Amino acid sequence: MYRFSGIDCLQKSPRLALTLAAPSLFLIAIPAIAAGDANNEMAWGSMTMTLLGGLALFLYGMEMMAAALKAVAGDSMKWILGKLTTNRIMGLITGAFVTAIIQSSSVTTVMLVGFVTAGLMSLSQAIGVILGADIGTTITAQIVAFKVTKYALILVAVGFLLIFATKTEKTRQYGALIMGLGLIFFGMGVMSEGMRPLRDYEPFIALMQNVSNPLVGILIATLFTGLIQSSSATMGVVIAMALQGLITLEAGIALALGANIGTCVTAALAAIGKPREAVRVAVAHVTFKVVGVLLIIPFIPQLAEFVRWISPAADAGLTGVNVLAAETPRQIANAHTVFNVGIAVLFLPLAGLFARFCEWLVPDKPLERDAIIEPKYLDEELLDTPSLALDRVRLEVLHMGEHVEAMLTGVMPAIVGRDRAALRELQILDERVDALHASTIEYLGKISKGALTETQTKEFIKLMEAVNNLENIGDVVETDLVGLGNKLIDEGVIISAETQHVLNGIHATVSKSVDAAVQAVSQGSEVAAQSVTNMKDDINRLMDSAALHEAKRLVTEEPNRIPAYTIEMDIIEKLKRIYYFAKRMAKTVMPEEVEEHAT
Repeated sequence: MYRFSGIDCLQKSPRLALTLAAPSLFLIAIPAIAAGDANNEMAWGSMTMTLLGGLALFLYGMEMMAAALKAVAGDSMKWILGKLTTNRIMGLITGAFVTAIIQSSSVTTVMLVGFVTAGLMSLSQAIGVILGADIGTTITAQIVAFKVTKYALILVAVGFLLIFATKTEKTRQYGALIMGLGLIFFGMGVMSEGMRPLRDYEPFIALMQNVSNPLVGILIATLFTGLIQSSSATMGVVIAMALQGLITLEAGIALALGANIGTCVTAALAAIGKPREAVRVAVAHVTFKVVGVLLIIPFIPQLAEFVRWISPAADAGLTGVNVLAAETPRQIANAHTVFNVGIAVLFLPLAGLFARFCEWLVPDKPLERDAIIEPKYLDEELLDTPSLALDRVRLEVLHMGEHVEAMLTGVMPAIVGRDRAALRELQILDERVDALHASTIEYLGKISKGALTETQTKEFIKLMEAVNNLENIGDVVETDLVGLGNKLIDEGVIISAETQHVLNGIHATVSKSVDAAVQAVSQGSEVAAQSVTNMKDDINRLMDSAALHEAKRLVTEEPNRIPAYTIEMDIIEKLKRIYYFAKRMAKTVMPEEVEEHAT
């Protein structure tokens, strides 16, 4: 069932609580401007409560609609982002489309960081998607600028009916989407009506005249958006004022530009403590916004004229404030969109140059030998979208697999070379694998607390199994093979050149199977998974050949032949066990009917 609690929303999102508190600070400041006005009879308490209540409904509707959209479209959006970003223009279109659908540029950015970190997308391609995401976010302002508040409660009623009177999960999600949209419109209407008395309040009108100064308007909106970390909320308040004719288009443009800069705070905060790729994405985002605003400030009058030209005009019978109320909301929304489209057109041809600039500004940091390993992809922000969160686990399998594969690659040379120092290094690598395993299992536990569909539940169970099998491979290397290497040294056993050739052949095939299993899970590739199961005959043939070789060695007159035979057979058995775990990993990707046949 669709679960969305207002209390949970406030507890999980301090940003939302700040958003609800910030407008009251704005309204409290207005009476201070009018402190010397003896005739001040404005009902500030009532107005503040109305504005806060309307904003609460607006934001609740936004959260509800975005959560439903991500639940409905999460899987397809992930696929679209991964496949349709082969060039800058497609990346731009894809970023705009995906962000418009899921109503969250931050989610789009988080997915991008994962793709860049995994090497599935270049930073230059990601920059195109970022520019597109900025365009996609303007759809929110376009939605709220429609004057459909009189239909708001119909949408709320229909959405409520779909949520509570139907049994299918997808229908409930569509109900949440419709109800969220209705709450957005209803909240806008409440805020707008709450501001109606300000039409005739001279101190507020004087304040709005100051906002017409671009620098003042940009500064106010930047601080406001930076505080609440939501440009959508800022644009909601701005358009609510415009619906009452309280601001001019020029003032609205200045506030929209400030909201564009202020939203960079969210990107900057999201990059703290993240991989260097995430920091580069944030740097690119901030650079585009700040440079774009600086370039457009001198041309705000021209932008305003252009927007008036492309926007619908008010009815001929309206005058004064009523004209502003009729025309300005749509004009501000259009200016917001035109600005972000303009940034994209300006910077898209320079994506490669900006990528190199970001890589120069944020160079790779060398990994310290004893540094605490951290997961690369397990982003908490995606936990509310299980399909995307499960995809992050797949990418973390790739990260964990890199360390397991390094252990497996190094173990045979360390054993054959009787190198205790190299064997100790493998134990350090296993500690990193164990840390990544613990983080991944914890993240999966958080995913399981959400409302998973039947398909997502099956994927969750298979990923849990795959992660555990990968950790088991690391344990076999660290506990069993490293132990056998130390035993070989302690007992003075030397592996013959012939036996080394046999062991290296098995080791190479097993290593290949682990690599393919990791690729199969991280990329969801059935082809890679099938290649692992197809190695079964090769593994069995190699095992039979090795057993025959060891039997021949057992009857030869060599020193330490019994200890050597025992250790070498144990090594062969442990390598076979590693393949067993690799095959189990691969089977988690294969369809159930194929999986049963491959057992």
